[in-house]
Amino acid sequence: MNDFGRCFELRVRSSTENLALIRDFVGNVARQGGLSESDLSLVELAVDEAGANVMEHAYGGDPTREVVVRVRLDADAITIEMLDTGRGFDPAAVEQKDLQKLVAEGARGGLGMRLMKRAMDEVQYRSVPGGRNELRMVKKLGKPPGPETTEEDRKSGGKGV
Repeated sequence: MNDFGRCFELRVRSSTENLALIRDFVGNVARQGGLSESDLSLVELAVDEAGANVMEHAYGGDPTREVVVRVRLDADAITIEMLDTGRGFDPAAVEQKDLQKLVAEGARGGLGMRLMKRAMDEVQYRSVPGGRNELRMVKKLGKPPGPETTEEDRKSGGKGV
């Protein structure tokens, strides 16, 4: 793989019917990077949550708007960007209620960014007033040591010496 990685893009309407398409698209690219099944499930969960948030909150349920999903696969990480032109928000302004309390109350919202941050290694969101919203999520491709991995490889993080 070269220094530029591999980049893929998907453009879909903001209908919840397209959540499975977005999830499959990202999942297929992530599989090429060799993510473990558990990491793949986390990535798909974060992407599903991000897509649902765009459709429900940014676009207010309007299924005619466009969602752009970009995926970049590098040697050490998969980067997912979700772009929309809907209503933005300030993640810092969202009340961070106690997770146990939310669960006890049977809450059906307010967990999106928290869930994405738990599932991914990096999550960044920015809203450009009058422009677009950009969500960037990164999952590192840390592969567990295989049977041929030497003690030297383990000490150097699997990069060899």
